Amino acid sequence: MNDSHPTPLSEDAALVAALAATAMPFSGSAEAQAEMWIRTLRLHGRVGSAMQALGVGEAPLRAEYDLDGNPLPTAPVPEGDVAERVVNRAHELASGEDADSTRTVHLMGALFDVYGAVMDRALELHGASRQELLQRLDEIAEHADAR
Repeated sequence: MNDSHPTPLSEDAALVAALAATAMPFSGSAEAQAEMWIRTLRLHGRVGSAMQALGVGEAPLRAEYDLDGNPLPTAPVPEGDVAERVVNRAHELASGEDADSTRTVHLMGALFDVYGAVMDRALELHGASRQELLQRLDEIAEHADAR
């Protein structure tokens, strides 16, 4: 695929991206944005199936406080239209795989690229890790391919 014609978003990915785009202006930190992405993704597509299988729930399992009860520092909101940046990166990932559509798994990969450690921490607050999520996604893909 070429850059002028990115792979189309799957229905699930389009819904997640649309919800994210509307919520981003109300997120006061990168952590709040990552949290919103997780809450949205956990309900859609293969990423949602993987997150639910790992027990990722609506709310974080623990708050972001240190042992003394002080809030942990937050990262600033990424500059520019972060939802657009995530979608553009997801398109690149899908094109790199020669996929027929940009799916939630590509959005998740883009989120790891855009947010890095912030996304890892948000997942951990929900009781999962990047490694566990990627392993579960591989298992789901293998199961789907076996059909």
